[in-house]
This record gives sequence, C-alpha cells and structure tokens, in this order.
Amino acid sequence: MAFTGFETRAIHAGQEPDPQTGAVVVPIYQVSTYAQDGVGGLRGYEYSRTGNPTRAALEECLADLEGGSRGLAFASGMAAEDTLLRTIASPGDHVIIPNDAYGGTYRLFSTVSSNWGVKWDAVPLADPEAVRAAVRPETVAIWVETPTNPLLNVADIALLADVAHDAGALLVVDNTFASPYLQRPLVEGADVVVHSTTKYLGGHSDVVSGALVTRDRELGERVAFHQNTMGAVAGPFDSWLALRGIKTLAVRMDRHCANAEQVVAALTHHPKVTEVLYPGLPEHPGHKIAEAQMKGFGGMVSFRVAGGEEAALRVCAATRLFTLAESLGGVESLIEHPGRMTHASTSGSPLEVPSDLVRLSVGIESGSDLVADIEAALETA
Repeated sequence: MAFTGFETRAIHAGQEPDPQTGAVVVPIYQVSTYAQDGVGGLRGYEYSRTGNPTRAALEECLADLEGGSRGLAFASGMAAEDTLLRTIASPGDHVIIPNDAYGGTYRLFSTVSSNWGVKWDAVPLADPEAVRAAVRPETVAIWVETPTNPLLNVADIALLADVAHDAGALLVVDNTFASPYLQRPLVEGADVVVHSTTKYLGGHSDVVSGALVTRDRELGERVAFHQNTMGAVAGPFDSWLALRGIKTLAVRMDRHCANAEQVVAALTHHPKVTEVLYPGLPEHPGHKIAEAQMKGFGGMVSFRVAGGEEAALRVCAATRLFTLAESLGGVESLIEHPGRMTHASTSGSPLEVPSDLVRLSVGIESGSDLVADIEAALETA
C-alpha cells in the first residue's frame, strides 16, 4: 500500500525497521569503512564519504518529501550550495540571485564563486520582468529564496521556472524557511531544492547540516559525484538527528505558523513598530502568491522599529523568552538583528538590510507568552 500523507511519509520514508535487529528507528551507523566480500564485492557500501546507511535514509526521506528523484545530505546548508554551484556553473557562467539573499549565500557568490570566474547579478525576484531582463546567454541558474531571509519577500516559483527554462537555465529554490511541509518547489517547476536542515527540518538547534533534492536523476548523479569528490557530507549522527527532527516537522510547523500569526497580530498594532514583514498579511505584496504556493505562511517574522537601529538593538537585548541568537527554525524562539548578525556580510553592498530591522524565529512555546515577551521588549524601544 502506498501512503500519501505527509506526516506518514515523514516518519516512514526511507526508514523501514532494521532488518537485523528490528529497531524501529534507523540506527546510527558510526562507521567509516565496510567489509568487502572479495575485491569489489560490496555489500552496498564501501566508505562513508561515498555513502552511509544513516545518511542514505535521510536522503531518501528528503527526496520523498520534496517529490524529487535524488536527495543528498551535506555538512551544512552552505556546503550543499557550494557543491551545487560547482556542479552547475563553470568560469564565465552567470547566475541570478535575490537582491535580498541570505548573507551566507551572498558571501558565497561575492567572495568565493566570483574568484573562480562565475558572474552573478542580484535582482528583485518578485519582479519577473526584472528577472527576464537580467538573463544572459551564459545564465545557467536562477537562484531563489522564497520567502527570503530576512525581508520575507515572496517569489512566484512556477513563473520563475518558466523564465529559467526558456533561457535553458535551472531554477534553484532555497526552501529552508518554508520546509517541504509548507511548500514544494519541485512540484511548482523548480529543478533543485536546497535546505539548511539545521533549521526547521532538524528543528531542535542541535545539528548543523544541509541538503538538496533534484527533480532530475541525472543532475542528482552529477551532484552526487561532486559531493563524494569534495567530501562535505553529513555525518551519521547529524543525519540521525535530522531524521529525528523530520518525524515531527508537520506538527511543529503547524504550531510555528499559529504562534507567528499571534505575534504578527500584536506587532501590527504596536505604536513602536513601523512595518511588519510577513507573507500572511493581506497587505504583503507577495501574499496572493504565498497563499497559492504555500500551505501556511511560516514561523519567520521581521519588523522595523521606530527609533532606528539603537531602538532595534534595545528590543533584541530586552526579550526573555526570545533568545538573542543566530539561526532559526528550532522549537525555541529566537530574536536577532540581521544587520549586525546574520547579514553583516551584506553591509555596504546593495543587499544591505535596514538597520532598524529585527528578525524573529517564532518557536512553539505558548503563543500568549511570546506575545507578552515581545510587547514588553518593545517598551524599551
């Protein structure tokens, strides 16, 4: 019997009980090498950089949840991005990225890929005509975040897939903020989905890992070759932690979304907040698109504080439940100042974020407690 429910597949895809022991959870195969039945007589694995049973279970599960043909797990989200970029782009090639990309992605393009000859342009991806105008004959990919980090802009995945494919390019979507529970870019026409599995997929702020899923198996095999060659793979314990997190992804995301809506409702009426950035708001410019391609609007919220940067910094320092920290997507709520923290690498560039911006990763605590905490902190602004 084929099971179609997301919650069922998150718990069971790639995770059959262990055939030798009956263990209902995939074991941690903390091993580097594997015995062979004669030279070349493999029992499925030879060396854990190339393949590991725990990592293989995670990769199969991710491919299933995203609706792709091949999943690959890496040591971090940035390792996944770097490996993909080195697979699909060569010196002289061109990539379009968001004009409000995550700071680490911007740094990868601006200081790493540029040094080996890959050209790039930062474009507002919510404007399809701007994207079409930026396409060149040497464009090999349009690199999308939706919603974006930290400005929560939304891009139309299906429309950008058409733009990319008309140009003979790939559409790559960073699905970290939404997770496959809320959004499935491959179904919308994307070619590759990228994740920092550190975030919502892991969900407990206890693992650093990344992943990507390809729609096309041949592309997946090319990336797998580079994964093995470059070696930034997810270890077995990290893979096990990510698998454990995925089992509760659906119920966690429902709570993240519900709590975010409570926090947004409080922020939109607060006199010390000048703007709330959240795709669930009807006035958000990408609301209709998000409504069409997402199951929910997510747990990430950004807002701008009256009084500028110093007021924003005071708010970040004053919360008690929202922990001042980088990263996102864990069960606990986090607060940060992107300009000084996660997006400091964009300072002085066209991608620099507003200095009065605060970003929240809304956790799964009591929603009323979170609202009370952020309202108290805003009194310091």
